[in-house]
Amino acid sequence: QVQLRESGGGLVQAGGSLRLSCLASKSIDSINVMGWYRQAPGNQRDMVATITSGISTNYADSVKGRFTISRDNAKNTVYLQMNSLKPEDTAVYYCHARTAKPWNSKYDFWGQGTQVTVSS
Repeated sequence: QVQLRESGGGLVQAGGSLRLSCLASKSIDSINVMGWYRQAPGNQRDMVATITSGISTNYADSVKGRFTISRDNAKNTVYLQMNSLKPEDTAVYYCHARTAKPWNSKYDFWGQGTQVTVSS
């Protein structure tokens, strides 16, 4: 079983910054891909950024140049640094992990989410 716990969300003014953290219960060295997704009320859950065990990154077009994803294997943690925040960034942000080996027959795991609210 892989459990993910997000932290760092909150209320911030437009143009401000937040840093989200995701702590995994298992070594992320054994996790192929970790990422951040977000979902606003009434919308689908969309990919924001991902990072592989090889430190290859991928970003949604809407956040390129503003958000940075990183991982610290020693701390079993993935981060999302969010700069120049906009009101349209307001959403619940979820941590995601995809493992190379199954845990209880599952390869994909999600955190409970952390709220990010950006005011104008």
